This record gives sequence, structure tokens and C-alpha cells, in this order.
Amino acid sequence: MKFTQIAALCALASTAAFTQAAVWQDFSLSALYGENYKAPFAAGNEKIDQSTITAEYAAGLKYGDIFAFADRTNNDFGNETYFEVAPRLSLGAVTGQKLELGPIKDVLIATTWEGNSGASDFNNYLYGIGFALNIPYTSYANINFYKADNDLQKDDYQMTITYAVPFKIGGEEFLADAFLDWSTAEGPDHKSELNWTSQYKWNVGKHISPETKLYLGIEHSIWNNKFGTDVDQHDVSALVKYHF
Repeated sequence: MKFTQIAALCALASTAAFTQAAVWQDFSLSALYGENYKAPFAAGNEKIDQSTITAEYAAGLKYGDIFAFADRTNNDFGNETYFEVAPRLSLGAVTGQKLELGPIKDVLIATTWEGNSGASDFNNYLYGIGFALNIPYTSYANINFYKADNDLQKDDYQMTITYAVPFKIGGEEFLADAFLDWSTAEGPDHKSELNWTSQYKWNVGKHISPETKLYLGIEHSIWNNKFGTDVDQHDVSALVKYHF
């Protein structure tokens, strides 16, 4: 195992050690179905149907935060399980200093372990620096800069942006949230990628009870150079999501 992989695992473990008590936490399950997914390594440029079940967990911790999810996908090429575990360690909380400057409200050590089980098995380890941002109208906004130790490809660099914008229309509650991943090219046969996946959801759960969070909506995926190939994916999927 590379030294950098060991360092990344140590950072993951160190962050997990600070998770004595969650300041807040959220667990959700969602189901997606779309018909315009692309399979870069299939013959031609065919579109495929795909269904996905996703389990997500997010928590704010005394010394940082953590986000994790697992996707179980099914399409014409079979089943796959992809996961990410992404703890971050707050340098402001650890040092007791306010690390605020402009829109930056905290600086964090950012780590991610991502893996896949299916047609291709891999474990990638990402580590770098993250910033929690104070952006008007958002409930959260973050940007992370990573060095990635990749299992199957050459190492590269990645930028990840996440945000959520809650809003109301006529008393109805809506939420627009998204992530954007941009990574550098890994060589002449693996291009730079950009994946912007956003969800637009209506909370129908409030009509069941004030505390119920049951969302209906869509997920829009824009993935340029999917998996480093020449394939671009633009897909809109139906979405159901429930927060426990």
C-alpha cells in the first residue's frame, strides 16, 4: 500500500475518532429511475435504463462532519454497489480558533474513501483541504480540493462542490441540492471529467405530518467525459427520498 494511501486511511480513522457525539445527523433512503444513462464501455452510444437505491448518512460533529452514501444500481449490464465515506476534520474546532475570512467560515482536513463492487472493483483514497462556506440562501455550501490515489487509474486531482438551497412557493417546501466533481486528466486515454448532479425536490411529507420529510422530484445528471471517455451523459431521473 502506498504511503499516501496509509496517510489517507489514518486521516479517515483520526476523524472517525472524534465522532463521540453528533451535533446533528440525518439518514435517508432514496430511489431513482432514469432512461438516458450512458455506458461508456458498451458498443455504440446507446442509452440504458437504470434504477438506483441510495442510502445516505450525514452528521455534524464536535470536531468536523461526515457524509457517507452507498448506491446500488441495476441496469442492462448488471448490478453494482458504489460507496463513499467522507469525514472532514475542522481545524477551527481542533485549534479553538475562528478560521473565518470572507465567505469562508471554517477550514477542514478533507478525506474520502470511495469504492466499487461490480463490473470493476476499486478503492480510491482522496485527501486534501476543505472549506465550509457562508453563502446567502444556502443551508450549506462546501468546497474541497483533493489529491486522489486511484486504484485502477493514474493519480489525479479533484475539486468537489456541494450545496443546498431550500425555498418555498405558496407555502410548499422545496429543496435544490447538488454536488459538482471536477477532476484532472489522468493521461492521454483518460480525459478530465465534470459531473454536476442536482436534485430538485418537493416535500410532500409535510401534508402527512409536520415532521415528515418525504420528497418527490427529479435528479438531473450532467456528466462530461464519463469515466474519462468521450461519452457525455445528460439524464433526468424520477426521484423519491425519505429522511428518517
